[in-house]
Amino acid sequence: MSYLGVGVSPGNVPVYHGTSLKGVDRRVRLAELILRCAICGLGVLAAVLVGTDTQVLEIFSMEKKARFTDMKALVFLVIANIIAAAYSFLQGVRCVVGMVRGSILFNKPLAWAIFSGDQVMAYLTVAAVATAAQSSVYAKLGQSELQWMKICNMYGKFCNQVGEGVLSALLVSLSMVALSCISAFGLFRLYGSSKVKNKERW
Repeated sequence: MSYLGVGVSPGNVPVYHGTSLKGVDRRVRLAELILRCAICGLGVLAAVLVGTDTQVLEIFSMEKKARFTDMKALVFLVIANIIAAAYSFLQGVRCVVGMVRGSILFNKPLAWAIFSGDQVMAYLTVAAVATAAQSSVYAKLGQSELQWMKICNMYGKFCNQVGEGVLSALLVSLSMVALSCISAFGLFRLYGSSKVKNKERW
């Protein structure tokens, strides 16, 4: 017996027919594509902002140049965002191909691979942002106990551009966390649908 596209199995378990699942899948796939495009763009932006940031300061007729390579945390941030952007681009192409073909992900090994990749990227970007943020705080506020100077008092332009890059990287990490939740939903939905199918057989 069914009513408004919802049936009831002999075990009194609600069963949603294909049209509802396809509608949900289309919305999830669209949200995934938007997030992956955002990560790709913001990841490149963060890498460019931090990677091209330099400032030259003259001290007693001597030039001191600040570069992102002077802080290993910023190097890690640039590399992590380049990797995240490239990964999201490839996954975005997969999403576009799937949407054009109108296919729904039913391959469990592929779903596991996507879920694992999204998890790794989420941890990588969050770690990169946390490391860069900590280093930025030391550069901004200094550390009197260790006699570390407030570097941003001397290299203001450099610090401002790094701050913009860290903000973009933060948006990348938040988007990756959201994507890892979407891929988890897609993965565990496959196991839930198989249970429903098994109950329908009985």
